[in-house]
Amino acid sequence: MSNETEHPIGEAPHPVYRTTAERTGKMMIIMLGICIVGGIIFFTMWDYWISEPAPVVAMMAGEVDHAAPAAATGKTITQDLTFIESDDFRTLAFNALPSETGNNPTIQMNVGDTVVFNVDNGGISFHSFGVTKADEGFTGIIPDSEIGAASNPLKPGEGGSSEFIAGEEGTYYYICTVPGHREQGMVGEIIIGPAQGGGSSGTAAAPTGVSHEFTLDFIESDDFRTLAFNALPGEDGHNPEIRVNSGDEVTITATNMGKSFHSFGVVSNPEDFNSVIMDSAIGSMSNALKPGEGDSITFTAGVPGAYYYICTVPGHALQGMQGSFIVE
Repeated sequence: MSNETEHPIGEAPHPVYRTTAERTGKMMIIMLGICIVGGIIFFTMWDYWISEPAPVVAMMAGEVDHAAPAAATGKTITQDLTFIESDDFRTLAFNALPSETGNNPTIQMNVGDTVVFNVDNGGISFHSFGVTKADEGFTGIIPDSEIGAASNPLKPGEGGSSEFIAGEEGTYYYICTVPGHREQGMVGEIIIGPAQGGGSSGTAAAPTGVSHEFTLDFIESDDFRTLAFNALPGEDGHNPEIRVNSGDEVTITATNMGKSFHSFGVVSNPEDFNSVIMDSAIGSMSNALKPGEGDSITFTAGVPGAYYYICTVPGHALQGMQGSFIVE
């Protein structure tokens, strides 16, 4: 008998392709290598792949309304911000990690003021920047405040600048606009008070019956170049933020712990020592507290907004004797 396979007349036999086990092993190794390299690239750029939400997600999230920019007052604030990350990448922030000095600094401004942001990516991931009035998420970014975008973020080491003009009173937020990064800590507040000289569009609440007491001591550096309340810059307790509700009763006790003369007041404009409001003055430019003297004042917190407490002796606020007084 013949071992040859019979085929129908007129048809050629089908070829049979064979390979060796060695060649098959090499191909498997090459394919495995391609998969590993592709996986490394994919997960290294994970932030980029997830940075652009699907259109249906954006539609469901909606855009947050915000006021059109007000007429500029001519006052400009410059704020430097650096994206930073913890070693395990679980905590993200601006300038410093939580519990460190300088973490996510709060910006105080008034309607019509301009803030210029200088932003750098000091991390190892992708980041982008913008201002929003939304208290969560990454929608409602105000035009001209963006630096990069979720779909075109700043790479490590890159930076940029943008500006924001305060259009209305209230609280805004500067954030990393890459989805999820705000929730990991990359968010800071912008507190916007009434337009200077124009009063507030709101009204003060009726007395709430709630009382607060604060102690603010005037202190000076040895060379008198730096002035402050309670502690010098870089020390715990430096110019503490005061935050109360409209209608609350506030008592301020101030003691002059320095060698010069000092006086106190809550003002609408820290550069104008005559803009004292809410009957909050302790002493005055012409009747200041002498070294070692102290006094108290009790007043009712007025119209909601961002204000300042300062030493009302000319020049002292500019040397550092000023802090935030927030009425909510």
